[in-house]
Amino acid sequence: MKLHIEPSSPDPIYRQIVGQITRMIAAGQCPPGTRLPSVREVAAAHAINPMTVSKAYAQLETQHLLERQRGKGMVVADRTQGVTSMEERLQALDPALRDLARQAQELALPVDQVIDALRKLMKDS
Repeated sequence: MKLHIEPSSPDPIYRQIVGQITRMIAAGQCPPGTRLPSVREVAAAHAINPMTVSKAYAQLETQHLLERQRGKGMVVADRTQGVTSMEERLQALDPALRDLARQAQELALPVDQVIDALRKLMKDS
């Protein structure tokens, strides 16, 4: 599992972690039973406070997306629904898309150019 942490983002680091793991689970990239890296591993890899990672994992556990297994650590919970629908995955993007739309309007950018830039970013990553 590869997380991308943006320290300069206005979004707190624990929310970045929660959002990314939630999206990976929703997209089926982390199937049930997938072991997550330990709190210490994530903290060391991204030079962040272990309590931040712990807070994110605890929130995901509260949402029943992760479960703590003795001897294994945190794993993706066994969800009977499987991968969420395309509509549900798009809804997960709604806050980011609203923010993008607001910023594009503030910058007076044409919709077509914003869509082209997003399309390019998605192809490149």
